[in-house]
Amino acid sequence: MFGRDRVELKTPEQVLLMRRAGLVVADALAAARAAAVPGATTADLDAVAARVIADAGAQPSFLGYHDYPATICVSVNDEVVHGIPSARVLRPGDVVSIDCGAIVEGWHGDSALTVVLPEADPADVQLSAVTERAMWDGIAALASGAGLADRLGVVGEAVEQAVEAAAADGGPQLGIVQDYVGHGIGSAMHQPPDVLNYRTRERGIRLKPGMCLAIEPMITRGDPATDVLDDDWTVVTGDGSRAAHWEHSVALHEGGIWVLTAVDGGAAELAARGVAVAPLA
Repeated sequence: MFGRDRVELKTPEQVLLMRRAGLVVADALAAARAAAVPGATTADLDAVAARVIADAGAQPSFLGYHDYPATICVSVNDEVVHGIPSARVLRPGDVVSIDCGAIVEGWHGDSALTVVLPEADPADVQLSAVTERAMWDGIAALASGAGLADRLGVVGEAVEQAVEAAAADGGPQLGIVQDYVGHGIGSAMHQPPDVLNYRTRERGIRLKPGMCLAIEPMITRGDPATDVLDDDWTVVTGDGSRAAHWEHSVALHEGGIWVLTAVDGGAAELAARGVAVAPLA
């Protein structure tokens, strides 16, 4: 452990507890995703996720965090992140981003996904697909052929390259939200370092075994500028364009990387990018 504003390095035993939390999050997200159908309310999704977390003997990371009133965040259409579950009824074609966190013995997992309800606008489907691809490209960039990459800035570089590549292939120009970024995770849900989703001149901190990071690009179909609604939580696009959000928590260890909130540890997606995951001991 390090002091304030320093990155927390986890022991292998602590990472295993985070893996347990990550699998609870994966189960809760899968259940909420299955419940996300036209006619359901966003509060219905919250109740489903809360039940999964409770049944696992875990605690929700979000509930009570700075007085946040729910177990998950459900952000719809132009809502980028931090949407509060409510009586809002989901409708055909909605873009629904679901963000979930859970705690096991004091250690956190955090993950998010986006689902586009039928009848889906193909542009919304593409938005979600590019965002998910950018997340996995960012995760893959954390690994080198022999272990870990050198600096954290590789994540933002990879995410921005993925968005640029989609546009170069004939897709639309999409916006990368810069107001909200990924983060360290461990004994608290949000910790140093910030994990940027865009390239900068700074290479970022040196990557070390024991770091755990939440990689979470948020991408819009329009301008990436955002506003916060009067509830002081819900973040929306300034121009009303739709947004997608994907996230996984990733452990860095001596052998390489392991995706804590993916059931397979990220093996399938990372293998497609030439990266072999390194299972936890």
